[in-house]
Amino acid sequence: MCQPDGGGLLSTGQDFTSDNASGASPVVIDALARANSRTALAYGDDPYTADLQAKLADLFEHEVTVLPMFTGTAANALSLSCMAPPFGAVFCHAEAHIFTSECGAPEFFTGGAKLIPLEGAEGRIDPHSFERALAELGKGVAHHFQPAGLSLTQATESGTLYELSRITELAGIAHREGLTVHMDGARLANAVAATKVSLAEMTWQSGIDVLSFGLTKNGGICAEAVIFFNQALASEARFRQKRAGQVASKMRFVSAQILALIEDGLWLDLASHANAMARRLTEGLSAEQITLPAQINEVFLKLTRDTADRLRGEGFMFHPWGVEPKHGECIYRFVTSFATEARDVDALIRALERARR
Repeated sequence: MCQPDGGGLLSTGQDFTSDNASGASPVVIDALARANSRTALAYGDDPYTADLQAKLADLFEHEVTVLPMFTGTAANALSLSCMAPPFGAVFCHAEAHIFTSECGAPEFFTGGAKLIPLEGAEGRIDPHSFERALAELGKGVAHHFQPAGLSLTQATESGTLYELSRITELAGIAHREGLTVHMDGARLANAVAATKVSLAEMTWQSGIDVLSFGLTKNGGICAEAVIFFNQALASEARFRQKRAGQVASKMRFVSAQILALIEDGLWLDLASHANAMARRLTEGLSAEQITLPAQINEVFLKLTRDTADRLRGEGFMFHPWGVEPKHGECIYRFVTSFATEARDVDALIRALERARR
């Protein structure tokens, strides 16, 4: 695994805002330099993209159709556009990124499909909530949106994990009702690293039809892919990708990043390190400070506004999880990455101790 050597440009230092804030793995940079050393056919007809299809089929242990993409938002929205007609309904958690943070991209890409938010503790959809919503939607009634898809986020926006049994249960309900199932895997690498299960078990073996596989947060620059396990959904995907402006003329540079990350399990090593740094943070804090189970590389802490301001005064960066109050307590999110060093975490722990005095 390629880790920064301390004090280098890659170190996240005092920045715990997001794993998007970290740089790219040096292995990815080297792969881009190699891809830059020769010409290649454009628009995905290059050897890197062809190799990516084969390598991801091996990694997921399943026939796949792979679309390299620039962004996670586009990957999610394009996936849903292959699942839902304009009059369709896609169910998701109320905290899901597709519902809260993608500026209507899923609705735009689908031509008008409706997102139906569902409840569930700690970012996980409750199966009973899903079944109730299905029953209330009015299947077959022309006045209502028609159930078309279910989207699960693994790991969740709360930094928690779906157990395989919960994924299988929710996917089973969806398939029984004729819906297809999408997984937003922006931090899937962290989920797999934390659970030690295979990608196959986490996805298609649990009932996932299409996956947004995100590696940008895990050492890439723009390293995203839509992966279809259900080939029936992929029939229009390449046309939708082109229409969405997501077919890169120099596609090899996207594919080369993903190839570099999956080579020799680097993606898993980097995610394991990010998770370990979050675990180091939680082990240095008191249990009452931690508001949600820190199962991957996100730690949610309850702090007063004064404490948060003192931390910021020392140069630490992080985000409030919700509206930050002028007074009183709020939940704040701290995110570690492949580039976070142990000394960065230890410095934050000491600063938290000082700020709370």
